[in-house]
Amino acid sequence: MTYRLTVPCLLGLEAPIADELRRMECKNVAAENGRVYFEGGADTVARANICSRIGERVMIEVGAFDALSFEELFEKTKALPWENYIPKDGAFPVKGHSLNSRLFSVSDCQSIIKKAVVERLKSVYGITWFDETGALYQIQFAIMKDRVSLCIDTSGEGLHKRGYRPAHMAAPIKETMAAAMVNFSRYKGKGDFCDPFCGSGTIPIEAALIARNMAPGLNRSFSAQNWKNLDKGVWERAREYARSREYSGSYSITGSDIDPKAIEMARENAKRAGVGDIVRFEVADAMDFDRKTERGVIVTNPPYGERIMEKQEAEALYEGFGKRYLQSENWNLYLLSSHTEFERKFGKQAVKKRKLYNGMIKCDLFMYF
Repeated sequence: MTYRLTVPCLLGLEAPIADELRRMECKNVAAENGRVYFEGGADTVARANICSRIGERVMIEVGAFDALSFEELFEKTKALPWENYIPKDGAFPVKGHSLNSRLFSVSDCQSIIKKAVVERLKSVYGITWFDETGALYQIQFAIMKDRVSLCIDTSGEGLHKRGYRPAHMAAPIKETMAAAMVNFSRYKGKGDFCDPFCGSGTIPIEAALIARNMAPGLNRSFSAQNWKNLDKGVWERAREYARSREYSGSYSITGSDIDPKAIEMARENAKRAGVGDIVRFEVADAMDFDRKTERGVIVTNPPYGERIMEKQEAEALYEGFGKRYLQSENWNLYLLSSHTEFERKFGKQAVKKRKLYNGMIKCDLFMYF
């Protein structure tokens, strides 16, 4: 069976997600605002879940249509072939969101979609009650400008949960965003890599996974592994596919932070991720940055002054690190910040900027070459 699949994402990450899906040999990849569509069978579902670094989850789109009334939402939802996905004992809760649409009440949309799916399955299976004691088939709806998309989530927990970071410092960056930043820097394992504000180590760990081409989802499970109508063999095949593409080599990847507890946590996280042997973490103050390189890239997410530090402290940090960076040689810098006056405090305008969202915080990725 060929599925129409979609990967939702934060705005600004559609292009790199589309690129990684094409490298996985996914078909008919098309990026839209906030999501990327593609097509494939069960093997594609497993491969996208295990190998995707930047997407938030992998969903099967059951159908899409326009709806201007609750009656229209009900009838068009009921007309979709839910029995192709959800068995008699499947659990199928409903959640989602609505933006700029006539059907703006999320709770009403939830209950109407649930009722429509129940009515469809009742007519197909010839039963009047669903215990929902089996595997999870989470229904996700998105309504944007009166256009309804109805999907079933195959991932379960978000794909940013790789499994290596059970504990972390305050206000961490998501693993998916860290991987996206490394992707924008074009680091693939050549030259030196450094994060002087590494916290619990997420950015250097993602850089190491990319350097070795290790699939981020190798050591975790996914909702669709429990589905009756999906061949369980696809998951091991996808893992074999991923392992066959791993690299080995010598790498120079460093993370540093002023907090010794953060460094201790980063080392443990790197071990859990399977890259503890190629990432070096050390206690150091970014204000004293003087690392030498012939060819290096810095990818970092310093505090913004919004969640952990006061704004003035963040500005002093930008100013101090900026002075040290501008005295260095051969380092390209990719720095994420939400501060509107970052460049002025840093001491130099960026060569390029890219708008990204770190969670709900609007940021810029400042690039210096």
